[in-house]
Amino acid sequence: MTKPMHEDASLSRRALMAGSVGLAAAVLSPAPALGAAKPTKPLPKGFLWGTATAAHQIEGNNTNSDFWLAENVKPTLFQEASLDACDSYHRYAEDITLAAKLGFNAHRFGIEWARIEPEPGKFSEAELDHYLRVLEECHKHGLAPVVTYSHWTVPRWFAAKGGFEHPDSPQIFARFAERATAKLGPLMAAASTFNEANIARLIQARPEVKAIEPLVKAMLAACAKASGSDRFASVLFADLAKSEANQVRAHELAFDAIKSGPGDFPVGVTISMQDVQGVGPGNKATEFEDLIYGPWIAQAAKADFVGVQTYTRILVDASGVMPPAKEAEKTAAGYEFYPEGLGGTIRYAARKTGKPIYVTENGIGTDDDTRRIAYTDRALASVRACMDEGIDVRGYIHWSLLDNFEWVYGYRQQFGLVSVDRTTFKRTPKPSACHLGARAKANRI
Repeated sequence: MTKPMHEDASLSRRALMAGSVGLAAAVLSPAPALGAAKPTKPLPKGFLWGTATAAHQIEGNNTNSDFWLAENVKPTLFQEASLDACDSYHRYAEDITLAAKLGFNAHRFGIEWARIEPEPGKFSEAELDHYLRVLEECHKHGLAPVVTYSHWTVPRWFAAKGGFEHPDSPQIFARFAERATAKLGPLMAAASTFNEANIARLIQARPEVKAIEPLVKAMLAACAKASGSDRFASVLFADLAKSEANQVRAHELAFDAIKSGPGDFPVGVTISMQDVQGVGPGNKATEFEDLIYGPWIAQAAKADFVGVQTYTRILVDASGVMPPAKEAEKTAAGYEFYPEGLGGTIRYAARKTGKPIYVTENGIGTDDDTRRIAYTDRALASVRACMDEGIDVRGYIHWSLLDNFEWVYGYRQQFGLVSVDRTTFKRTPKPSACHLGARAKANRI
């Protein structure tokens, strides 16, 4: 039987998304202001405390990926290119050591498909060895490795083939998952097939997306031309009518391949879950939930766990998504400062899936680290409330360890607990890093 992560955490072991939910208004009663600290309670042994990263956002020079190309063609939606990112491809040991010293016991990171399979069916043993060393470094420092097989990016050749619009895409992705697991599986503590598998649905639910559609089409056309192809498909800007069924099947086949081992660890799927709150009679909250989640809640219910990734709430009345209230506090990513949304999505995920829950992303884009601390404390209080209600929450993984490349927004949004000098790559922990690390060390909320 697969070991739940919370039973063996010692296996020695955003933001485009953030922008995609910058829709909600603070028209309901505001959350109470921070007051005196409430007494904390111990958490179950093995509760995972960690930070999350994504390969493309931190490694740098991911030249074989679809995103690298999209960042560098003209026209492009990207405000700047990723270039060296945080140079974590070379500095991963420094990052892992830092996370462990801060007090965390888990580390979520991605293995980059574009590096591992740079050409169709041709796998790089050197790159697999690289990620094996990352896993070994996690174990060396007592961090449970939580691995993402695909965090939005895909190989350039796969995008030029049509991505998940291509009928063979499920088998192609499963082949990658099988090969990566064969090498890396024994050292994994947990894994997800896709990061925020519903991201294209969430993006397309944004009213403002219509305005950028011509630029997106022009960018993808430029990518296709640069690739010598008549097509170029992105996970973020997918044609759901052509791609979603294939991506669901890709998840199912990859799930089976990963579970076949080697390795014995839980496998799930992470979902972008913003707290959808209905306002007034006849509100369309349920319809909006169905729109942004589609088939992925059902897939999570068949997996070992659901990864909840939450940043804010979305208010929906009888007319649809409500515009932001002028007086609402906003984050640097433009959405409402509403940490308690995490509790709402945990309850939703528990009710809909009946599966163990890991918070695999939660955080805030801000230049004011005191607001990051306030946000995190209130989000954790909502986790505690859910656990007190009997919900099986087994970990809290914060986005992100580092200030990194936030997709189309470039380096302007700061989600990290640790700042990174863009020239020297020097890592400097912020007060929020020490604050959350201390809570992790104490294992109390």
